[in-house]
Amino acid sequence: MKAHVSSILLAVEDMDRAKRFYTEGLGWKIQNDYGISVFFESDGASPVGFYGREGLAGLVGVTPEGSGFSGVVLTYVVRSEARVDEIMDEAEKAGATILKPAGALPWGGYGGTFADPDGYVWSLGYSAQGEDQPYAE
Repeated sequence: MKAHVSSILLAVEDMDRAKRFYTEGLGWKIQNDYGISVFFESDGASPVGFYGREGLAGLVGVTPEGSGFSGVVLTYVVRSEARVDEIMDEAEKAGATILKPAGALPWGGYGGTFADPDGYVWSLGYSAQGEDQPYAE
C-alpha cells in the first residue's frame, strides 16, 4: 500500500449545515452533490467529501456514536502568517470553534486550530523553515 489518500470522507450530522460552512464560510466549490454524499473541487489534491454520519458508519461497519478526540487532524499549510490569520477569521465567522488562536508554535512556525461544526479539527500552519512544504495555497 502506498502513502497516498485517494479521498477523504468526513461523516457529518447535518449535510446542509456542513455544506454551508465550507461553501459560504470558507469558499469551497462543490464538484459533485449526490444527495447522500458531496465532493468538493480539490485543485489536484485528494478530494474531500461529506457523507451522512449514520450512512458512512454503516458503510464501513462501525457504530456512528463517538466522542472526544478522534486522533485525526486535517492540516492546511499556507505561505504566510497573514494567510493563517485570514483563514482563522473566515472559519470563526462561518461558525467554527477556535481551539487554539493563531500564534507562534513551539517548533518555530506559526499557526492555529479550529473545529468545524461537526468537530473536525483543522490545523493551519506556516513555516519559513523549509521550501518543500505541502502548501495548500
